[in-house]
Amino acid sequence: MSQDPWLQNYDANCRLAQEIAENIHERNRQQRTGGNPAKINMTLRASLQKLKQNIAQLKEGLLRASSTRRIMQSEADRRQNLIDDLLTREKQLNATFKGDIAEPEPSRSTLMGAEAGTSGGVVANPWLINESEETSGLTFGEIKQQQQRVIEAQDAGLDALAAVISRQKIMGKEIGNELDEQNEIIDDLAHLVDKTDDRIRNETRRVKLVETKSASCGMLVVIVLLLIAIIVVAVWPV
Repeated sequence: MSQDPWLQNYDANCRLAQEIAENIHERNRQQRTGGNPAKINMTLRASLQKLKQNIAQLKEGLLRASSTRRIMQSEADRRQNLIDDLLTREKQLNATFKGDIAEPEPSRSTLMGAEAGTSGGVVANPWLINESEETSGLTFGEIKQQQQRVIEAQDAGLDALAAVISRQKIMGKEIGNELDEQNEIIDDLAHLVDKTDDRIRNETRRVKLVETKSASCGMLVVIVLLLIAIIVVAVWPV
């Protein structure tokens, strides 16, 4: 897995800051030896402007990553500390370039770690200002490895989440298909119920008609029997 682009840009800006510090040291050396530092001054101004712009881009990138939750809050805080350290270094480089503060000797040693003074003391690395406990005492390589592990853990979590979402999507489709089938069955049942209701109504009418006809036939039979009885009584000898 490739390194996070944000961290790659941060590393590139660290190298740019180191290059600027070395160029300032070289510019000051030329001034002390009577050289002409005009060309290197132009290079320094362009490099300092580029560093400032790159830091602004790092801020924007961190803001986007944090707002879209592509990184954890602890990682966002750590990156903000890195940006703050880089801003501090950029201000120091600008001040040194303008001559507001004296350049530490040698600048490369100051940038990379500690500087041995004339009394043998050790000067703190300006990059370690406000460093978090998670990265305290770690080299850039170890920090990269730590960040790589965090990214891998995040990727694993995102992969698991994607798998869950994919299963939910499949289940949703299956439920939708099942609902469609159930709706079709319900429609068929409703149609059958309507047909059955029509048949029941027709059969009910037929039964009533038969009952009416049966009642009429019964009355006719009774009348015929009465007529026969009357005739029999009339002709029967007294």
